[in-house]
Amino acid sequence: MIKKEFIIDNLKTIFYALIIAVLIRSLFLQPFYIPSSSMEPNLLVGDRLFVTKYSYGYSKHSFPFSPPFFTGRIFSSKPSRGDVIVFKTPADNRTDYIKRLIGLPGDTIQFIDGDVYINDNQILKTIIIKNDQVSCGNKKMSVNTFEEKLTNGKKYLSSYRKDFSFKNSDLFTVPANHYFFLGDNRDCSKDSRFLTSVGYVHENNLVGKAQFIFFSSDYKIGYFLEFWKWHKSIKFDRFFKRII
Repeated sequence: MIKKEFIIDNLKTIFYALIIAVLIRSLFLQPFYIPSSSMEPNLLVGDRLFVTKYSYGYSKHSFPFSPPFFTGRIFSSKPSRGDVIVFKTPADNRTDYIKRLIGLPGDTIQFIDGDVYINDNQILKTIIIKNDQVSCGNKKMSVNTFEEKLTNGKKYLSSYRKDFSFKNSDLFTVPANHYFFLGDNRDCSKDSRFLTSVGYVHENNLVGKAQFIFFSSDYKIGYFLEFWKWHKSIKFDRFFKRII
């Protein structure tokens, strides 16, 4: 017969382990899974990455289920232009999105003839790959892939459709305490250009900064438990890849 003390000790161990896990997830590191192609070519479907929760301080969205413990942010630190950030969408304050920070409070953003302008200054683009292929949902899309350079020197890759790319937009003016985000897969991303679904993101909605990929697999080839397919499904070359 199992002793009562044994059961209680085990329950205590599980409880303490859960508390520690929640604290680590809320205050330090949280894993996220990439479910869409909106950040290709930099982040692929199946990538699993770590996000640092302390990078920009803490809001209620730093914790599971966004409990209303407090308002605003504590230990706040401002993000830098070009950071890849996880945030809660303003539409429901619940869904996690990951995009690249392009516009800071007070900035103006506009697409003109397919180029992005920040405060009337064009983001510099250098073509890296012509006739590249990226995903958009379950389809492949023919793109040109560029290296973009922001005014603070941040460099990253972005892809634009060859046949019909997003050309022109209204002038976006980022409100105080808000940010403007874009997906690197410019023609397959729901981001701040779409004001009714994402739009400007309040600073309190920032969850954390994406830092590095710790695991990646292709679910189309096989799920993780199908170990006999690991040699084909697991993308070992993406392990511990730093996110820029």
